[in-house]
Amino acid sequence: MKVRRVVTGHDRSGKAVFASDTLVDGHTLELFPGSEFHRLWGGDRTPAFPDDGSEPRHTTYFPPVNGFRFGLFTLAPQSQAAPSIDDLPRAQAELEAKLPGLAGHMEPDGDGMHTTATIDFEIVLDGEVDLELDDGASVHLRAGDCVVQNGTRHAWHNRGSTPVRLALFVVGAQHAKVAPR
Repeated sequence: MKVRRVVTGHDRSGKAVFASDTLVDGHTLELFPGSEFHRLWGGDRTPAFPDDGSEPRHTTYFPPVNGFRFGLFTLAPQSQAAPSIDDLPRAQAELEAKLPGLAGHMEPDGDGMHTTATIDFEIVLDGEVDLELDDGASVHLRAGDCVVQNGTRHAWHNRGSTPVRLALFVVGAQHAKVAPR
């Protein structure tokens, strides 16, 4: 899916202008079939207005302290087939190439649990999803529901039969138990 991204800015005289209007491709991954990640905007430093509409430099999926990210992600139903064990190294390389640093935050047992040094603001746009915390507590979320994730260990589970889409804004924050990566 392509997402239209309209960016405003200012011209040399200070007048508000539409600085860019582009379509942003999502990243699909063999390791997460049916899932899609849209990296819509981000920066690795305290924000400043980019009047020309150029996106601030950022490299990793999750931001460092003072950095930020804005995007969408689509989570496929858990029933969707994952890559075979023979294709796993190639799928992991693809994940690192398209979403740098994401895999490093995922716990190795494959249940989706992860912790980041970020504050995440999420809203469910379409579908239903379960958000699980480290003690097994879970909440079921539907379209329109919002989450403020404060650096907690968590996993997303789509136990339904259709994809779920979420919008997210992520801010890098100091975290006593998670070192920035």
